[in-house]
Amino acid sequence: MATAPSHDSMANAIRFLAVDAVEKAKSGHPGLPMGMADVATVLWRDVLKFDASDPHWPDRDRFVLSAGHGCMLLYSLLYLTGVGGDKGLGIEDIKQFRQVGSRTPGHPEYWCAPGVETTTGPLGQGISTAVGVAIAERMMAARFSGIVDHHTYVLASDGDLMEGVSQEAIGIAGHLKLSKLIVFWDNNGISIDGKLTLADNVDQVARFQSAGWNASHIDGHDPKAILDAVHAAQGSDRPTMIACKTTIGFGLPTHAGTSKAHSDAQGAAEVAGARKNLNWPYEPFVIPDDILAVWRKAGSRGSAQHEAWNRAVEALDAKTRAEFERRLRGDLPQDLDQILDAYKRKLAEDKPEVATRKAGQAALDVIGAAVPELVTSSADLTPSNNTKFADEKEITADDFSGRYIHWGIREHGMAAACNGIAVHGGLVPSGASFLCFTDYCRPSLRIAALMKIRVVHVFTHDSIGLGEDGPTHQPVEHLASLRAMPNFYIWRPADSVETVECWQAALEREHSPSILALTRQGLPALRTKHVAENLCARGGYEISPASGEAQVSIFASGSEVSLAVAAQAQLKEKGVAARVVSMPCFPVFFEQPEDYRRSVIGDAKVKVAVEAAVRFGWDAIIGDGPFIGMTGFGESGPYKAVYQHFGITPEAVAKAAAERLGM
Repeated sequence: MATAPSHDSMANAIRFLAVDAVEKAKSGHPGLPMGMADVATVLWRDVLKFDASDPHWPDRDRFVLSAGHGCMLLYSLLYLTGVGGDKGLGIEDIKQFRQVGSRTPGHPEYWCAPGVETTTGPLGQGISTAVGVAIAERMMAARFSGIVDHHTYVLASDGDLMEGVSQEAIGIAGHLKLSKLIVFWDNNGISIDGKLTLADNVDQVARFQSAGWNASHIDGHDPKAILDAVHAAQGSDRPTMIACKTTIGFGLPTHAGTSKAHSDAQGAAEVAGARKNLNWPYEPFVIPDDILAVWRKAGSRGSAQHEAWNRAVEALDAKTRAEFERRLRGDLPQDLDQILDAYKRKLAEDKPEVATRKAGQAALDVIGAAVPELVTSSADLTPSNNTKFADEKEITADDFSGRYIHWGIREHGMAAACNGIAVHGGLVPSGASFLCFTDYCRPSLRIAALMKIRVVHVFTHDSIGLGEDGPTHQPVEHLASLRAMPNFYIWRPADSVETVECWQAALEREHSPSILALTRQGLPALRTKHVAENLCARGGYEISPASGEAQVSIFASGSEVSLAVAAQAQLKEKGVAARVVSMPCFPVFFEQPEDYRRSVIGDAKVKVAVEAAVRFGWDAIIGDGPFIGMTGFGESGPYKAVYQHFGITPEAVAKAAAERLGM
């Protein structure tokens, strides 16, 4: 009777797929897959709840490779276990590692292949995103008892833990006691520059323990120690970090345990030596049938659990099942259009004159009631961001049935965790802070755009209009820089009606993240006649037509639209016909058909723009026309005085237009 392949043989299959792929590509990171192959083997063979035939099974355990540079570990596991079947990774995909158009890019990209749960690579993003995944699991379990119950496993490197965002993430995870979050730290003592002690001597176990985690050391090459640590973690009431002492590049004859094993192809001699050391006599990319068979068996190990779960879903009452499935599809409630249209009609009648942050809170009272999957939050600015809607309950370590998250002062961790909530499925996350502090969470915002996920952030205090806090808090370049990001949408509404339209448009963009940039200062009502169409969803539209043929077109966004309307009135007094165009979202406007864009830009002799920010990006609309805005940083003072100081006034707009007309 044939002997079943050993643990070492299964782990070596991972090691050599990784080494061979890196050798063929002449590029990559073989050290981590070789060092963490034992941990990965135990986890995927004995622990992980998944069904390779259905990689989208909602109640599967999640595996997040935070150390994304070691992606050949993940790709090897997906191939060996057969995740996705015919649609999953094949051996030819492994051979195309790091090639243009391949399904095995140099860092894991969200759904580049079935089983890749999130984009990782920028260090710290994976572990921080995983915190959001774990939060989402607890929140969904509180809503759909009996059909949501899974773990989130993370493989993190030294680099992940050195990045500052990881501290934000582990802090909130410990505070919320996310007991179904288990992190394996590849404690190999090596970074690119050399020994880790060149730059770091943090006691990571003590660090995690101080944040409310379980944390302990194990031998990362001992299968029993690994499995025992996982079982202990599964029985805990807190998140767990398992520090796995490993040898980077395990098996390499001269590079193992050194920085030379971290990245790049190892060379023919080193790879041949590893084959000899680890008793792997097979040709590159060859996995013996018996070893592949036992890996494929591991891939089907969860099929019985999957079938039992399917029966549990079928046993739900019809309403609960329909709601669960709607959320997982990402569909918004069918009656949302009618609800928001009625609300817009009321706003047009009431003509509220409020800051758009206040308008945003009022809109959320309506949207939150209509969209039960919406989860809002703030980075310790709840009274300023106004993102907590009526009767919204906070989540706590003991109760995840609420829909509001207090992140503390952790903007970057917040944004990354919101990404995790989104990729988990079933919820639509929204974080909040001041617009200036998008700088603190830019990497996570970029990852959301790259992954094409729906996250709707609210960033208030959107310009010099915040006033007294001064230039450190007054964003001037942020609108332009965020508009430059592909597949990222920043919405800057001008009044209450535009605010609800921007919220709706952002929610409807299922494959794009958005920011609503909202004011601190009060604004007049501009949209006082009800229009059923969501005009903001076109990115730009004429909000105030000219009396007669327009000589001047004035373009503005957000709080400056009211200044543009006032300038329009001043020009009219001078006998100049002007029109005003509101531009709440540049990227959406430039996606519109050319004839629409031309009609909105118009053919007036003079095109002038006004925005309390830098000019960058406006030339595509106004050409070389005048721009009234910022050229440097702001000033501290009452907001009206600050606007006056920088000459961002209706008078300045009207004067610039008149001068360009030769008046």
